Amino acid sequence: MKSYRKELWFETIKRREYINITRDVEQCLYESRIKEGLLLCNAMHITASVFINDDESGLHHDFEVWLEKLAPEKPHSQYKHNGFEDNGDAHLKRSVMGREVVVAVTNGKLDLGPWEQIFYGEFDGKRRKRVLVKIIGE
Repeated sequence: MKSYRKELWFETIKRREYINITRDVEQCLYESRIKEGLLLCNAMHITASVFINDDESGLHHDFEVWLEKLAPEKPHSQYKHNGFEDNGDAHLKRSVMGREVVVAVTNGKLDLGPWEQIFYGEFDGKRRKRVLVKIIGE
């Protein structure tokens, strides 16, 4: 069995962003030369997420509106976590959107369904953060 590991680094311009990382992950799979196995892709920061969904701008807007209703950023004073930081909402948003995805690798390709894309979700941005890609298989 082979194993491959790579870190992808991101630095967002805004506090919250959704970045399609499917091509980056496909590049990792290509580099790994693994044809059959499993690919794990996870955010290495507690205020970021990796998830699978459709790459449609209206949906991304809907995520933003929905998450802001669930865990509004302001007022910062509403979160007991916010003492030295102001990112209590980002922790909650990450909990809802999830930490990682696992995708089957079949014939050297990501075995995704129609319209499925892999996204990095940033909820407390404007600084460098990383995503881990780990692939195991043959």
